[in-house]
Amino acid sequence: MSKLKKRIRYTMWMVFCSQVLLFAQENPEDIVLTEDKTENNFYESVKQRAIENYDKAIVAIEKCIQSDNTNPVFYHELGKNYLDLKQYPQAEQAFQKAVDLNPKERWYWNGLYDVYYQTKEYQKAIPVVQKLIEFDPNLKEDLISLYMYTNQRDKALDLLKQMEKEMVLSKTMEFYKLKIQESNAFAKPEKNQLEKAIKTNPKEEQNYIDLILLYSESNEEEKAFEVAKKLADAIPKSDWAKISLFKFYLLENNGAEASKTLLTVLKNDKVDMKIKQRMLNEFLLFVVKTNTYEPELMQAVDYVSSDTNVNSPLEIGKFYFNKHLFDKASIYLEKGLKKEPENFNTVLLLIQCYDKTQNYEAIVRLTEDYIDLFPSQAILYYYAGYANNKVGNYKKGKGYLEDGIEFLVEDVALEKEFYKLLADVYKNLGDPKKESIYLEKAKELEKRK
Repeated sequence: MSKLKKRIRYTMWMVFCSQVLLFAQENPEDIVLTEDKTENNFYESVKQRAIENYDKAIVAIEKCIQSDNTNPVFYHELGKNYLDLKQYPQAEQAFQKAVDLNPKERWYWNGLYDVYYQTKEYQKAIPVVQKLIEFDPNLKEDLISLYMYTNQRDKALDLLKQMEKEMVLSKTMEFYKLKIQESNAFAKPEKNQLEKAIKTNPKEEQNYIDLILLYSESNEEEKAFEVAKKLADAIPKSDWAKISLFKFYLLENNGAEASKTLLTVLKNDKVDMKIKQRMLNEFLLFVVKTNTYEPELMQAVDYVSSDTNVNSPLEIGKFYFNKHLFDKASIYLEKGLKKEPENFNTVLLLIQCYDKTQNYEAIVRLTEDYIDLFPSQAILYYYAGYANNKVGNYKKGKGYLEDGIEFLVEDVALEKEFYKLLADVYKNLGDPKKESIYLEKAKELEKRK
């Protein structure tokens, strides 16, 4: 007997155990025959569904129902087959029967939800999901989506506020909340309600946060700033007060207070790393615009170094590189490379920064280290030869170039640069014959264009 069939037989044994007492007065041999026949039909249904013969699966499971019309397992299996055939009314009826027989089984409710979601009967889906939340609280996001689909925004916002007290909202949930609050029909009364709620209960942090967001979204920045200050006064330890004040300090070009607030938030383990990264990016733009507070930015980067999802120093290094601020870019790229030492693209960016700032000794050190790690990368040998030639190590440079040219694969542009550089190295070594040979090779490649 196969393992699958053994598992099914065991499942069926559990299903039928509860039914044995019903047959207690009957002939034991008749009971065995009935159970075997129903079990075989159930197995046949599962087998046919597995190979997508849904019609045959339905015939088999209906035979089980004829034998026992009080078993919810059979109706659930029937519903799954009708759902696969997109025969939604029959699927709904079957899943509903399973729920009626055993409302404590989550998967029967889940079958109903699948029917209503696929048919876009969102209003019908709402009470089903409300029931499913008892089994899995994470389905609150599904309920909010259903409220949005059915334009029940007040209910969606109430549930969002409840969730916000328990967790950090996902991007989708944040989007829904802002969308609700941006609604003209909703925003004004909501602002009034929140202002009254703050007066009634000044220690309820969430009311301040919601009001700050509402004012910010309607471009009433001064009012939002005032609410943030009230929050800071009412709840001095509030992380959200600091986050809100940070943004307003930046708007006022108050870099001293902004940097101080930023560092305070970054030290707090309770604040989500995504929020910290967003604040860091905003501060970076401020630093670039004002050309100030670079030490504070560097300190801030160190505070988020534990983030495994974002290599912040690397991203800031790329930002400065694209701005052609190569001195600053190299500092952050070095930090980024320490965090991801095998990131070859970072190595190349850092080499270019050193070249732009004429730090040839740094190129020598970097390329010599990374040739061991990437021994077949011709570009590293080129830069090693280039930098050694710049600092007067002509023989060493020649060696790197002659080794590296062996790793070139269909890269005519780089091969030409190798030859031109070798010609320059031999010129510096006082070998005009070799210089002429490599210049000629470079000219030959030039003709291939």
